[in-house]
This record gives sequence, structure tokens and C-alpha cells, in this order.
Amino acid sequence: MQRRHFLFTLSGLTMALAARSFAGETSGGDKVTIMQFSDDGKALGRATLAKVRKDAEWKKRLSPLAYEVTREQGTERAFSQPGYDRHEPGLYRCVCCDNALFDAAAKYDSGTGWPSFWQPIAAENVREISDHMFGMARTEVQCALCDAHLGHVFDDGPKPTGLRYCMNMVALRFVPKPKGI
Repeated sequence: MQRRHFLFTLSGLTMALAARSFAGETSGGDKVTIMQFSDDGKALGRATLAKVRKDAEWKKRLSPLAYEVTREQGTERAFSQPGYDRHEPGLYRCVCCDNALFDAAAKYDSGTGWPSFWQPIAAENVREISDHMFGMARTEVQCALCDAHLGHVFDDGPKPTGLRYCMNMVALRFVPKPKGI
């Protein structure tokens, strides 16, 4: 178990350094441009915001599993978290910073035990990073605003994109669409 923990830590450190380097090249390191959305899913326009960094607060505010997944690139067990199979209209926001990530209209049942979407609500609200952990080539998906690990994207999804954004439920906060909208 110690070797596994060491490998996770080493991988996480490498990913953090790569992400910081990437962010510095594209957004000045401290700022990022995202599309903001109201809770009913309406686009409010692009905004350039400071990166959200609240490590001490996240450690206190998030559940141990949510912290492990979002801040330490962990993964919840399949079928283990309530809401992975939710089907009502709404919006999925980042559990760490509240950035809008996915519209429930793009959600589908992939049979994997994790919430799956065929596209993010706005491409600029997520960041995709090459992940070679465990000798596999995958693409990690992070929140663009706070760098929270959300899950991975695969190319075995449905039309129209053919993508499967396979997310960790504990990384997301579901906001139901207000009635009458």
C-alpha cells in the first residue's frame, strides 16, 4: 500500500506541476476565462477570473472522499455515490468552486456507475490534460477555474460528439432546474 500511495503522490505532483506550467502559458497563471451560467442553465457571458485556490478551506469543507478525488486525483468506486444515475433537468457545478461544468441534458447512462456526459456545458469551463498514470494513455478532465480533478474523457461516447466525460459524482454538485423554466 505504501508503494501505491507513493506512486499516487508522485503522479499527483507531476500533474500539478504540469498543470501549473500549462496554466502559466495560457492564462498568465493566475487568471482564467470561463463562461458563467445561472442555475437555470442560461449563459451569462464570459468572465476572466482569478484562479480559485483554497487548499486549507477545501480540506475543512469537503468530505474526505471529495477532497481525495478533487484535490488528490482520486477516484470514487463505481455505483457508490448517490446521484450517478440522476435524470432530472439541471446543472452540474464544481463542488470546490461552483463553476458550471455540465448540463443534465448532455448526461446519459453509460452503464459505468459514474455520471457520464457527451459534452461539457462550455469547453472553456473544463481543461483536458494528458494522463499516463498506470501505464495507460487517458485524458484527465479538470475544472478550469480551480483545477479540481473531475474524471476522464474517453472517445467511446454517443453521438453527436462520440465522447464520454466520465466524472466522479463527489466532484459535482447538482442544481435542479427551477420549476416552470
